[in-house]
Amino acid sequence: MAEIPAPAPGRRQVRVRLAGAGICASELPLYEGRDWFRYPRAPGEPGHEGWGHIDAVGPGVSDLAVGQRVALISYRAHAEFDVADASAVVTLPAAIDDEAPFPGEPLACAVNAFGRAGVQPESRVAVVGCGFLGLLLVELCAGATKEVVAISRRPSARALALTLGADRALAPGEHAFGSDTFDEVFEATGHQEPLDLASRLTRVRGRLIIAGYHQDGRRSVDMQLWNWRGLDVVNAHERDPAAYVEGLREAVDAVRKRRLDLRPLITHRFTLEQLGEAYRISLERPEGFIKAVWCDG
Repeated sequence: MAEIPAPAPGRRQVRVRLAGAGICASELPLYEGRDWFRYPRAPGEPGHEGWGHIDAVGPGVSDLAVGQRVALISYRAHAEFDVADASAVVTLPAAIDDEAPFPGEPLACAVNAFGRAGVQPESRVAVVGCGFLGLLLVELCAGATKEVVAISRRPSARALALTLGADRALAPGEHAFGSDTFDEVFEATGHQEPLDLASRLTRVRGRLIIAGYHQDGRRSVDMQLWNWRGLDVVNAHERDPAAYVEGLREAVDAVRKRRLDLRPLITHRFTLEQLGEAYRISLERPEGFIKAVWCDG
């Protein structure tokens, strides 16, 4: 930890006094010291799941005000303050508990992946991987589809998926993969083996949605299977800033309307000073773990 001057917002920017930020699985390789990163990182990196209250506004900002509670798309949120473009900030309505953590960026990822999937009311859907992202997808699919099946190696994650609306929750080896396939299958892990499993679960002319973040290099795919089944493969990572923020707006609305419930998903809380411990527990993923955040109070 180090003390540095608070960043100043530039034109069309706001400064947010952060109340907390989530720990994303994509940050763990940085914590581990993987060799595709350069060190040291800038202050506050790689935090990108922040929320808090606007503390200052820069020139040209007219639709946001000091004191508003917001979620933001930014990249230095493991700090007391972060600066973001006003266009990357979404206000949180009073209906959302002011004391509750709100890591908005992964919610936007889930909403955008769900939108890209083209799920229909008559769809049978499988979600491979029941971490934070996978369970958000289970919640979004529950009640909106004919059936949603959650697949996870961890018993506690399977049990939670059932409480969040999954019709079935299975371990990877519990499924008759050749005879029962699905219209849309989400891969939500970022690893090779679950990607292979998700491919096998997708029916002829079905849609495989890659929502997991595969950041550690190449993957191999069974092109014979992909070709024979005529799969549509969707890389559901959104990089258009406007679409990213629109997903965040939709996610805020989904939480307000209780389509998404974050309370059972945030299982571990730390202070900013305990960030190292938050990374350690996120890497170890003990039974019962879903999501760690640092937050005030």
